[in-house]
Amino acid sequence: MTGTAPWVLGVDSGGSGLRVALARAGGDGRTAAPAPVDTASSDRPVRTGPAGIEAAHLLELVLPRARSLLAAAEPDSAAGAGASRPRIDTVCVGAAGMATLGGELRAVLPGALARELGARHVALAADAVTAYAGALGERPGAVVAAGTGMIATGTDLRSWRRADGWGHLLGDCGGGAWIGRAGLEAAMRAHDGRPGGSAALLARAEAVFGPAASLPGKLYPRTDRPAVLASFAPEVAGCADRDPVAARVVEEAAVHIAESAAAVCPAAEGSVVALTGGLLGIGEPLLAPLRRELAVRLPHARTVPAAGDPLAGALLVAGRLARGALRLPQDPALLHVR
Repeated sequence: MTGTAPWVLGVDSGGSGLRVALARAGGDGRTAAPAPVDTASSDRPVRTGPAGIEAAHLLELVLPRARSLLAAAEPDSAAGAGASRPRIDTVCVGAAGMATLGGELRAVLPGALARELGARHVALAADAVTAYAGALGERPGAVVAAGTGMIATGTDLRSWRRADGWGHLLGDCGGGAWIGRAGLEAAMRAHDGRPGGSAALLARAEAVFGPAASLPGKLYPRTDRPAVLASFAPEVAGCADRDPVAARVVEEAAVHIAESAAAVCPAAEGSVVALTGGLLGIGEPLLAPLRRELAVRLPHARTVPAAGDPLAGALLVAGRLARGALRLPQDPALLHVR
């Protein structure tokens, strides 16, 4: 591969499945990820066992897809033997739960990926880090990921900071499950005749879930309770233009999200903030108050569009690492490099 940039592999592993992308390490940009030559995916999420995220299952999903992508990219040399066989120089795996459940991955993956793919460098990152890299590259700032949950991640390029992301029972304040739960509480207040209720939200709750009195039986046994709660967030946003209770819920969500962004964003002038995640799809009822709150709490920072997603972030980390130019700070739990 003399004169040709080395191959790098990005992996994005989450609760709904896994994606893999192959690219050349490419140029020296700090904000743009290498363009993938091809991608592959699995709708099977990586299993989590008593020791955390299962390394063997992740390898079972990644290795055949990586080899297939490489064979398609270099069909003439992929069939060769020994030194002529192409290899992947650098791999970045971004995984949900890496920070707290990634011990087995950190112990197993560097050696396995070196042995199976020829990787010289392996980066193991929390999904919040690859989301940051995909959205902002290697600039100081903050990234808010607001979907069913809510987490904010920031860096000054010396260390990482995190706010929230503690799940729907302990936090995720302002996320989809938080909005949905608050909206359903207001619906149940209206059902009972207690103060703070919303007839509009009660009507929407019964249209979606059936009679209000049956809601606990439909909600509490569900193992996917956060997703069920979050499914009601668009209904709350849809009522916000005509119902003051719904409007207050969405405005409070904007405050929570902005507070988390402010908690992690560097204080230096010129910092940037990117907003990501499916919750933003509910539109102006949330975005308008969120822009106002960010302007008040982070007057020194500007909000910018996210450049890419977590898979792009994994490719960016791999590409920069392959060139010996990675500027994002290493961290034992959040960004582990071997």
